[in-house]
Amino acid sequence: MRLATWNINSIRTRVDRAIDFAVREDIDVLAFQETKCRPEQFPYAPFEEAGYHVEVHGLNQWNGVAIASREPITEVSTAFDGMPGFAKGHEGPDAPLEARALGVTVGGVRVWSLYVPNGRSLGDPHLAYKLHWLEVLRTATAAEIAANPERPLALVGDFNIIPFDHDNGDPAIVVGRSTHVSPEERAAFFALESAGLTDVVRPLIPEGFTYWDYQRLKFPRNEGIRIDFILGSKAFSDAVTAASIHRDERKGVQPSDHVPVVVDLDLGGEDDDDMPMIFA
Repeated sequence: MRLATWNINSIRTRVDRAIDFAVREDIDVLAFQETKCRPEQFPYAPFEEAGYHVEVHGLNQWNGVAIASREPITEVSTAFDGMPGFAKGHEGPDAPLEARALGVTVGGVRVWSLYVPNGRSLGDPHLAYKLHWLEVLRTATAAEIAANPERPLALVGDFNIIPFDHDNGDPAIVVGRSTHVSPEERAAFFALESAGLTDVVRPLIPEGFTYWDYQRLKFPRNEGIRIDFILGSKAFSDAVTAASIHRDERKGVQPSDHVPVVVDLDLGGEDDDDMPMIFA
């Protein structure tokens, strides 16, 4: 299985790029974030013509997540257990949920497409929401893995966190002045390890950014950041055989400000040519 994640920054604007990438790179499962549309606005037809099933979760022109898969999609969830909501000036357990999570099962693999809250600025209520959202995600993921430890599980998407200093090539993002690099956000990211997750891309691709702002020639200057990740359970990470960050997708006409991150999995299918033949 070849699995990809991509913050597409409006699927309706970039549907042709998305289809071209999926077909050209032979992607089996492609998780999108920031689709910016409701389900009835999603461009299903091009994906279906290319051989993909699609699940979409979107509530308005903001946020939004989707998953396209060549295999049938089952066990669809539009929120993880206990996922908190947010609205400006509206605090408490009944705050409205945003379209930031979509969980599905494809080919025996559990995949969550996640668009983690941005945080906006230090001291902003949205940062407290982000940290709470991540803590509940950690708890929910730990429970999901404990309930089915043999099933490969991955959290993929835009985490809006720069875990290490070498993941930050943007001089405008400074520890102590900016979100994404605060100790609290980094701690929340690393805490996901205690849920049984590991970054399956970093061991294979130790360097490389996944986002460059459209402003101030950030891409030509390579002033990017690494905020898009694939985090896998042990059953998932054990199956990973390769990874790639597709930097060239930031080039060309109307690119997203993010690029796809891809992993290949060997799930030990029945057609494995390496299986020994045993005769009675």
